[in-house]
Amino acid sequence: MGPRAVLLAVLTLALAAGCTGGQAPGPAPGPVRGPVQSSVRPTQAVQPDRTVNVGVPGSYQVVKHEQMFTEPARDRTGARVLVTWLRYPVVTRPGRGFPVLLFAPGFGQCGPPYSDLLQSWASAGYIVVTVNFPRTDCDAAAAGKADEADLVNQPADMRYVLTGLLALNARPESWLAGLIDPDRIAAAGHSDGGDTVVALAGNSCCADHRLRAVAVLAGAEWPPMPGRYFAGPGTPPPMMFVQGSADGINQPECSRLLYQADVAGTRYYLDLPGADHELPYWGTNPVEQKVAQVTLEFFDRYVLGQSSALAEMTRDGNVAGSAALVSGGELPPLTGAATCT
Repeated sequence: MGPRAVLLAVLTLALAAGCTGGQAPGPAPGPVRGPVQSSVRPTQAVQPDRTVNVGVPGSYQVVKHEQMFTEPARDRTGARVLVTWLRYPVVTRPGRGFPVLLFAPGFGQCGPPYSDLLQSWASAGYIVVTVNFPRTDCDAAAAGKADEADLVNQPADMRYVLTGLLALNARPESWLAGLIDPDRIAAAGHSDGGDTVVALAGNSCCADHRLRAVAVLAGAEWPPMPGRYFAGPGTPPPMMFVQGSADGINQPECSRLLYQADVAGTRYYLDLPGADHELPYWGTNPVEQKVAQVTLEFFDRYVLGQSSALAEMTRDGNVAGSAALVSGGELPPLTGAATCT
């Protein structure tokens, strides 16, 4: 168990009680075999035209849908059941599909602690897909079986889920038919979930070139991950590294090292002075609202292609005392630990 798992253990067990729920990617996934259940059925649309106001928070009514995928075994641990929750906008008229934002929770977590952040993205017209990893999620933690070493398998889990969703999207009889725009896909993750998506974006073991942008929330390189970071062919997608300066679980230097290692791609670093490991992403508070705002503007710029979002992101990411946004390798104000352990 890594240092973040140890530091989070007490908090994880408390949250898990109320929770429900490296290898290179294997062959292309087969048919989706898990049951489909919907927690809420669409009733009416706040915004019936899919082409209007995508990228503007609060524009869409959002519903949730549970979708399970059974991933064939890649090792001796057997098949992997991936429980995913989709938050998606309700619409009544056909049109261009919505962008997709894959989300990876941290160690011992499922989606609920992040609900406000996820809802903010979804209300702006993104289909937000939370992937609960079978050996590190809140259910595994509640059972005392969470295994942080399984993080090496999580990038392949996310690839599998994305491929399965796109297959459903292409089937005329599917509940998801045509709802996704397969050309506008992004990812985000927190803590060990941030480790997961940075590998998905920029590690030669498991990079997924379908991604147009990635937000790494308090993430780091995961040493056991096979492959090399930011050393493979091609250019990584635009990336934003978000980090609290008072984070004692993922030290700021871990995020800064990743940010500076991505020399070939477009990258940003959002420094949150005085913020810890959970406050910027859990519940609703001014710091979480700032993260929701700036990351959405980042996705609007690089997933939706809205050129005006860059000026908005720059303005909203630089607020004296609460946020500092830098780019292109420029270092943020030196706050927080200067080591990464």
